[in-house]
Amino acid sequence: MTTPFLNLRGVANRPVPKPGILEISPYVPGKSRVEGVAHPVKLSANENILGCGDLAKAAFVAAAERLSFYPDGRSNALREAIASHYGLEPERLVFGDGTDELLHLIAQVYLEPGDNIVQGQYGFGAYAIGARACGGEVRFALEPQLRIDVDEMLECVDDRTRLMFITNPANPTGTFITAAELRRLHMGLPHSVMLVVDAAYAEFNSDPQFDDGLDLARGAANVIVTHTFSKIHGLASLRVGWAYGSLEAVDAIDRIRPPFNTSIAGQEAAIAALGDTEFQARSLALVETWRPWLSQQLGGLGLEVTPSAANYVLARFPDSPGRTAPEAEAFLAARGYLVRGVASYGLPRHLRITIGLEEHNRAVVDLLAEFLGRAGG
Repeated sequence: MTTPFLNLRGVANRPVPKPGILEISPYVPGKSRVEGVAHPVKLSANENILGCGDLAKAAFVAAAERLSFYPDGRSNALREAIASHYGLEPERLVFGDGTDELLHLIAQVYLEPGDNIVQGQYGFGAYAIGARACGGEVRFALEPQLRIDVDEMLECVDDRTRLMFITNPANPTGTFITAAELRRLHMGLPHSVMLVVDAAYAEFNSDPQFDDGLDLARGAANVIVTHTFSKIHGLASLRVGWAYGSLEAVDAIDRIRPPFNTSIAGQEAAIAALGDTEFQARSLALVETWRPWLSQQLGGLGLEVTPSAANYVLARFPDSPGRTAPEAEAFLAARGYLVRGVASYGLPRHLRITIGLEEHNRAVVDLLAEFLGRAGG
């Protein structure tokens, strides 16, 4: 018997999206422009403020000679480079048009209508979008102190849970769970639930208690770890991401992966970036120098700053009129500095600020001092 909704779709005078699609709120990226400012400083998208390394630039330029060719659909040279760099089995890697594509592919592989995913209360919006596109339910685990709580995550799991997503370090909070907590989280999951660890910002976390999950994934059939070349390598525009998991998981994802989904320029720039340890070291050193400074300075202005292990900080603003986060965001934008309001993540009182160059960080502090001082005067 045909359901009423299916019948309605069948007799409509135009194609009708399947249930749930039009209820999804599309992802909104950080602002990249503001009216009246020709060249704003963009601190809204967690991009590498240093750009990318010279080796990656040279590889990108060289790839222009082959624009008429299809890329290697298996990314074999990049596959071998990543396997060698991280000590991984190359056959257990799969590549995506950024990690965003991989996250959506993972949802397509494992979710049926009525299944659910579990993610943190303030988790990355792409997880929920991918799940809802598959007819899945999204369960949000509470994050006390803006941090993943293992017990809260496990409490949300039931017999229809198929995926659990965490970003470690987290976006937009910058907090992280330790290697011990990650293993406890995994041990508490049924074998039928895939734990997806999004390690986009892992390279910025040098805490000895931290682990990106690759070792865990090596010995577990229900762990997938994703990495990206967008952050510390500065190749966000080229959209190159990769995932490591069991042979079974990687094979399933690869079966629905679009052909040629990473470009020649992307693959070769990524290989060059992976070998450019000097640029990686400079990128990390900049963040490790200015992240604590920016946190301390913003705290000195009376703002509550969440401890961060990524290339950004999250600051909480007052509720009082004239001092709110949206007003501060507009004040900074009008003066050429773009930061990220995170109300869409459930944090309407917060702004996320990417670590910039010295002059950018000092300017943001000076401008916020002016904003808060004026509002309080």
